[in-house]
Amino acid sequence: MAFVRAERKRAKARIGICGPAGSGKTKSALRIAFGIVGPTGKIAVIDTEHGSASLYADLGSYDTDEMDAPFTVQKYIAKIREAEKLGYDLIIVDSLTHAWAGSGGLLEFVDQKNGNGGNKFAGWREATPLHNELVEAMLQSPLHVIATMRSKTEYILEEDARGKKVPKKMGLAPVQRDGMDYEFTLVFDVDQGDHRATASKDRTGLFKNITQAFNDTLTEEEGKLIKTWLETGIEAPAPPPRSSQEPPPHQPELPGSSAGNSPTQLFINREQFKVVKDLIIDTRSDEKIFLEVFRIASLDKLPAAQYNNAVKALEKKKQQNASSEGAAAGNSQASASQGTASPGMVQGIKETLAARNIPFEEKDGTLLAKPPFSDGAAREYLKSLGFTWDSSGKAWRHAA
Repeated sequence: MAFVRAERKRAKARIGICGPAGSGKTKSALRIAFGIVGPTGKIAVIDTEHGSASLYADLGSYDTDEMDAPFTVQKYIAKIREAEKLGYDLIIVDSLTHAWAGSGGLLEFVDQKNGNGGNKFAGWREATPLHNELVEAMLQSPLHVIATMRSKTEYILEEDARGKKVPKKMGLAPVQRDGMDYEFTLVFDVDQGDHRATASKDRTGLFKNITQAFNDTLTEEEGKLIKTWLETGIEAPAPPPRSSQEPPPHQPELPGSSAGNSPTQLFINREQFKVVKDLIIDTRSDEKIFLEVFRIASLDKLPAAQYNNAVKALEKKKQQNASSEGAAAGNSQASASQGTASPGMVQGIKETLAARNIPFEEKDGTLLAKPPFSDGAAREYLKSLGFTWDSSGKAWRHAA
């Protein structure tokens, strides 16, 4: 490959907003988002803060998806990909900190590995690829991405207008893996007192220069400015297909070969890779176990001769999953008609909700489900399970 003249290409926003609790990270992210996507753009918010993102609904139109613990990397990636499939223009990850230091986050993941007779090096050997996969999911997404991160805090004494020394809360490095801020094009640090933001990292040159550094609250105007910068440049090439592994390059067919599994094709091609990968995701299969069964190091090394067997096995599992969910739904409907639910039926309902990624909790003998308002399919499914809407608690209720 030869050297070519460098040209700036059009890009998608990759913005980090850091600050201590109460600094206004979510509100700042939303304001920038409205400026980037414009009045007709679609914004999705991953809300890990118990519905706090919905408090700013008066600012404009956006959809939220509340994520409950455990805050695993896989759940973050699944929600990012879901937003891509649903055609959103921008996604706000609020907050990315939970994937690192929250319940079920990577720090807890490593601690559990250590506590099971392992060592910290073995734990990080598994955690680092997960962290990298989450970073790639954000960087390679076709959507604009804004991620909020809680900062470590400390207090300093600052003189007020009356000359008295008062403590002031200052944000330091984000509660994230070291170097995470380098992954973003723009990083704003928001102050907890007056909610002013400064650009601690700025590859755009819009907010930080030698003569004057940006120091103000973030608004839609900053979002519009960023949008103009992003759209200035030559058309960027189409991104490669998204997956946790890079799909193999297309293998051209040799003379005399046929499409599909031919004697001249050693491994599955790009299209077959995508079919198998999607089936693994749809059936909630463990990819590591799949690789062990077929005795291969990575999915792109699946022999072409084994492609049909792999697809048949995964489709069979998909049918089994559907049958199990149908049985659980039938049991729950029968239970609802009788007004009671056995422990086995309740467990079946829980497993069904978890399988469909419908947020829920069990409280005082009652299951409370809280799907996103925009998810009409989830609401219909809850009705089929015997759930009823509780307007006072703003949740779908099922007596366990």
